[in-house]
Amino acid sequence: MSRLSGIRSIMEDIAAAGRDTNGGEWLNLSPGNPSLIPEVVAAWHRLVQETLDDRFVESSTRYGPSRGTNALVEAVVEYFNITYGWSIGPENVVVGPGSQMLSFILTTLHTGPDADDVLRPLVLPRLPDYTGYQGLGLDAGGVAGIEPLIVDDGPHSFHYAVDTEALARQQHMGMMLLSHPANPTGSSIEAAELKALIGTAEAHDVPLVVDHAYGEPFPGVVQTRLAPVLHPHVINLFTLSKAGLPGERIAFAIGPAELIDPVVSFIANSTLHAPQLLQNVVARALSTRHIDVLTTRYIKPYYKAKRAMAEELLTEALPDSLDWRLHSSDGGMFCWLTIDHDWFDDLKLYELLRRKRMFIVPGRHFFVEPLDTPFLRTHGRRCVRLSLSPDEWVVAEGINRLGEALEELRASAGSGE
Repeated sequence: MSRLSGIRSIMEDIAAAGRDTNGGEWLNLSPGNPSLIPEVVAAWHRLVQETLDDRFVESSTRYGPSRGTNALVEAVVEYFNITYGWSIGPENVVVGPGSQMLSFILTTLHTGPDADDVLRPLVLPRLPDYTGYQGLGLDAGGVAGIEPLIVDDGPHSFHYAVDTEALARQQHMGMMLLSHPANPTGSSIEAAELKALIGTAEAHDVPLVVDHAYGEPFPGVVQTRLAPVLHPHVINLFTLSKAGLPGERIAFAIGPAELIDPVVSFIANSTLHAPQLLQNVVARALSTRHIDVLTTRYIKPYYKAKRAMAEELLTEALPDSLDWRLHSSDGGMFCWLTIDHDWFDDLKLYELLRRKRMFIVPGRHFFVEPLDTPFLRTHGRRCVRLSLSPDEWVVAEGINRLGEALEELRASAGSGE
């Protein structure tokens, strides 16, 4: 928790771009900040103002329940029961200050040394995955990752699949965690993969935590094929960050009461409760179903079009003589690229682009360190993530600079390829 991590590197890049006012504008294709879609921004502004006018005193001048405000917990219960035909109650819900913190709480509760001093790690069953997961463990070696299978989808396209056989060989685990759809790739798990993950959770009697930050039912940044599932071993995380409120740190977990209750205690003992004014803003968005309007009418089509634009630009900017491939995705906030050449190194590309006043994220941050297997020493250093959140001109210019930088790296290596 105290070391420099991939997620802190991203936050440092955000800070550097924000405070450097000399030498022109930075092209920041690094963070996962949601795009400023005018209709979405206006809707949240209106909902915040309405909540300020109606509920400021009860929200901001008083302490509240650690589980979450009654308004939000009740809104979550009603929304998900109607949307998916569930039968959850307040005991199945807890609100926290962001899904990152909820992930940390769950990791702390379920991983670490057991009674025999055998380490039960946090297992990421499908690498690459969100870089913020790498720093969740409080024990050295407390995060383990399962290397994926690579499926060729044709020229310049591929996707990862869960290696269920490798997962079955993992002897010890305290919890599994994955983003669905995945950050950084935008990939969704298949029904058979989810069944295998749940089976593994049952076999080890551990929770499977599924982080829906980019998926269903909101914000729908990526089109997914599977709805969230209720299961005695599954905890679902949902956040409003990618729906337009990343700065407010509001998220909630839904799962079995016996797994949710310790999280409520952890929040009470550590931070009392999540910010209440924005909880009531989100309650208003859920109870009126306005969140569905934002998702369906604005957010989904926006990212689908942005992804299509980026795919065209990459095809134009990256020469066919380069062995580059883009992870397939139906929409999404990122492009995940692999450059399969011996001369390529993700950190060298990062440093070169930084000198050109552009930020990307080196791909190695999304794999579990140390990168000490043949797969991680090669593929783990040959990937990069590009954010599609900035304005279109920033994405377009960034992709052009990426193409130029790759040509420079190849020329400087003298590879002759």
